[in-house]
Amino acid sequence: MRRHLSAAAVLAAAALALTACGTTEPAADAKAPKTAEKITLTDASGKKVTLDGPAKKVVGTEWHEVELLVSLGVDPVGVADVKGYKSWDSAVPLKNEPKDIGTRGEPSMDTIAALKPDLIVASTDLPPAAVKQLRDVATVIEVKSADAADPIGRMNQNLDLLARATGTTDKAAELKKTFDAKIEEGKKALAGAGLGGAKVAFADGYVVSNQVQVRPYTSGSLIGAVNERLGLKNDWTVKGDPAYGLGTTDVEGLTKLSPDVHFAYIGNADDKDSTPFTGALAKDKVWTSLPFVKKNNVHRLPDGIWMFGGPGSMGKYVDSIIALTK
Repeated sequence: MRRHLSAAAVLAAAALALTACGTTEPAADAKAPKTAEKITLTDASGKKVTLDGPAKKVVGTEWHEVELLVSLGVDPVGVADVKGYKSWDSAVPLKNEPKDIGTRGEPSMDTIAALKPDLIVASTDLPPAAVKQLRDVATVIEVKSADAADPIGRMNQNLDLLARATGTTDKAAELKKTFDAKIEEGKKALAGAGLGGAKVAFADGYVVSNQVQVRPYTSGSLIGAVNERLGLKNDWTVKGDPAYGLGTTDVEGLTKLSPDVHFAYIGNADDKDSTPFTGALAKDKVWTSLPFVKKNNVHRLPDGIWMFGGPGSMGKYVDSIIALTK
């Protein structure tokens, strides 16, 4: 027994000596790489989605989701209609050169598969059959791009969902805080300029088959909700759709707006058909006779603010409203 104890003591002393010299090999567990914890999410379709860890190679099929990803510091490897995004959403520009995966309505499955993404972020606007095909390619998270019942709440929910999927929750919190501060800045600027509670009608318009179509952004639209947060009153009386809060009217429909309304819109220098208010309607008798047109209360806001984007575009929109008070 004394021999066994003595041997144990010798071995213990030897181990201590090796440790002191720094020659002891680290334990096998210490050398093993840490594995990322799995992330389980519930997407807009109600489906539970599990990721092995924060997604790094992400594909976006809709510009709303692409803007959110870029804002979070995630550069998508694939984007639908890259040229269109660069034209319509310069407020939150792409920081890389992603692969163009096709149109927003019909993404190319083969192109996406070749990218070998960790995650595909798909809008619920896509046909179910297309989403099913995407699920055969890689893990998919469906995002509801808009909800007229709570446009800003939906924007923030989408931001939080993608932040969890990409491990960028701190950045999401920062973006929301910055957006709230921007709203307060805009509200104070409007009040200081005597425009608190002013009537506003935001719209976009297009020339289709030589006919001007006007699309009102009601209170259920994202921009409509931002305007109300700024303390402005939406002057549209038309009903918007349940998702994007968009209505339809024509030039005659503009006669129903209040005489003292401020009419605002965003066009696109790359698409002349998207700016009828200074183009096709420039000599239209109905348009030129409108009281707000005569008062020069028509405001073209800077191009590149995506009207269906995220905190980045909406922050730029508020900046453009503030600029009108100076």
